[in-house]
Amino acid sequence: MLPPTETVRRPRSLGLSAARRSVMAQDDPVVSAQWLHEHLGMPDVKVLDASWYMPVENRDPWKEYQVAHIPGALFFDLDGIVDRTTDLPHMLPSEEAFAAAISELDIKNQDKVIVYDGKGFFSAPRVWWMFRVFGHKKVWVLDGGLPQWQASGFNVEKASPDDDAVLKSIAANRAVKRVYNGEQTNTISFQTEFQPNLFWALEKVAQNVTAKTYQQIDARAKGRFDGVAPEPREGVRSGHIPGSVCVPFPEMFDGAPPSLLLPADELRRKFQHAGISLDRPIVVTCGSGVTACILALGLYRIGKRDVPVYDGSWTEWEGQSDSDYPKVTAPGTA
Repeated sequence: MLPPTETVRRPRSLGLSAARRSVMAQDDPVVSAQWLHEHLGMPDVKVLDASWYMPVENRDPWKEYQVAHIPGALFFDLDGIVDRTTDLPHMLPSEEAFAAAISELDIKNQDKVIVYDGKGFFSAPRVWWMFRVFGHKKVWVLDGGLPQWQASGFNVEKASPDDDAVLKSIAANRAVKRVYNGEQTNTISFQTEFQPNLFWALEKVAQNVTAKTYQQIDARAKGRFDGVAPEPREGVRSGHIPGSVCVPFPEMFDGAPPSLLLPADELRRKFQHAGISLDRPIVVTCGSGVTACILALGLYRIGKRDVPVYDGSWTEWEGQSDSDYPKVTAPGTA
């Protein structure tokens, strides 16, 4: 059974006497907490806690998962299921490594994967994008994440070190390490099919800076984009890739916490207000490839389903030579 064609949105202010309703297409990128609650435990519905936080936040998503998670959810480690050949943070792993990890999580190609995170909308869209890059289309983000799940009055559960869910998550990380170490892995049951149209690397972006074929949208805060506020990573200057437009990722949500993804018509207005033509191709970027996926999620809702993410994003671009990879690091500079 696919996610419903309609989801109930809770009242957004005391002035609303009934919950707002938002029509949802069958291929919408999110499902409601109510839908997940009704389908939780079905054998072909797999739930992943993909919580991840910026280093400056001093939060441990693995510990938080063990304290409270949606019943039956497994932990997806964004810093574990990664490309281990680079120092860049949480880059997309190889097909083999991803397939090995997902197989350890006991997710199969016919399964519906629902991803959430502890903030509501932050890191879960990154995992949504990862599944899509590797050809798995049956993947959705939980609208509002764990905060909305709890606000809806639904239960959470704890995990102990010897729980099957914990062991599977640990095994997934180990499988990635084995692949990159050239060691034998367990039987891989999850099949991947790489979608190059959804993934951009450094040189593709460099070509686009000159060609200007794709509109570049940056999901970071305006201060970081403009080069007047610091980056959260030590040694990384703030600024942006020339030709980019700033659409901070919180623009994708409604105002009242727990935040939900905006309806399609409001999302369209957000992008159009920023000067984005929805009739032209778009590539999204951010600091390290996480919040760019939130923009990709919003664009997917309005019908732009082939939007690539620049995986290395600003962290990679900023680390290159200024002569070969120009930057706008302060107002009026390039």
